[in-house]
Amino acid sequence: MYPRLMTSIAEPVQSTALTADTAGTYAEWFATLADPTRVRLLHAVATAPKGSVRVGDLAEKLEISQSTCSHHVRRLADVGFLHVDRVGTSSVVSVNQSCCVGLPHAADVVMGALQNAPCCPADLPDDVSVRAIEDSDLPAVLAIYAEGIASGNATFETRVPTARALRRRWLPGHAWVAERGGAVVGWTALSPVSDRECYAGVAESTVYVAASARGTGVGKALLWRQVNEADDAGLWTLQTSIFPENRASLALHHSAGYQTLAVRHRIAQLDGVWRDTVLLERRRAGD
Repeated sequence: MYPRLMTSIAEPVQSTALTADTAGTYAEWFATLADPTRVRLLHAVATAPKGSVRVGDLAEKLEISQSTCSHHVRRLADVGFLHVDRVGTSSVVSVNQSCCVGLPHAADVVMGALQNAPCCPADLPDDVSVRAIEDSDLPAVLAIYAEGIASGNATFETRVPTARALRRRWLPGHAWVAERGGAVVGWTALSPVSDRECYAGVAESTVYVAASARGTGVGKALLWRQVNEADDAGLWTLQTSIFPENRASLALHHSAGYQTLAVRHRIAQLDGVWRDTVLLERRRAGD
């Protein structure tokens, strides 16, 4: 059995050669997707309205026999692209969300895209301004935080903290809001990961965008300010953990130079359900 995609998947940026083990794993992933039917099958499962589909329905959708469909499902499951569960007498197939992280990362490593990580996001929106958070912004900040909690894919927290408690988490001078048309539409803050002096240059990143403003570049504007201010302040490492299902946040952080280090399998429970998180890190250039 080849390693599943929730194992460590990062390759050092400074590396100029893949290890034999990593190359073998990546080759098996790519080889599994060399069959057009498997590509269509994986796409059909990934875009299924309910997030999962019975093998019989999948075979009918792809116009292939059920035995052929089962064969391809097994191949995709063997390398970790799919999960297969028994529900009654049926096999139900769903996508392993970690593959949404592992496969693009593998392609980036193979093609050398991670040798020169981007400094910060590009194509910033002209109508968004980012400034330091003020006390008067905190009600809007908490409301946006509440939207993130309600989404179920932003944080393990289930209750909105008080403004005072939230403020205490932040690294002084590293909390900002994004404004559009005079309204706060997002915020970001850095928090210290430890009070030990040796970790003084390491911070945890938090980014939230109002539901009404997602997909409009607000997150890019916030991260642009975050990473540039962190670099200027001498912070050498920024890190964050994101649910694999939150693909928009993963893409946003990658655009700011964050790199995937690992998928942490069943790291904690949210509402009684074990969840994975993707661990990402951004190093200041030259460090």
